[in-house]
Amino acid sequence: MYPNRTLCEVLEEMRQLIKHLNFSPLPGLIEEAQSLGNRMEASLNDRNDAESYRLERSKLRKAVRKLEEKLNTLQGDVDEKEKLQS
Repeated sequence: MYPNRTLCEVLEEMRQLIKHLNFSPLPGLIEEAQSLGNRMEASLNDRNDAESYRLERSKLRKAVRKLEEKLNTLQGDVDEKEKLQS
């Protein structure tokens, strides 16, 4: 198996088998095509997952910033009350 063999190359090899009416390697090529297709689908799903995780991270960072601002405001209020009580 070639390191960078593509699905199109496997399909072209299948076409050559049909052209020469030699079907003995066909089952192996079908398995190879399925394996390459599965890898392609998995890669597309991984990319989609990575994009959705990036978007979720962005939303969470915004939420954290808002909470930090609220914490600073509340901490300032607490500090003022402590100053008034002393």
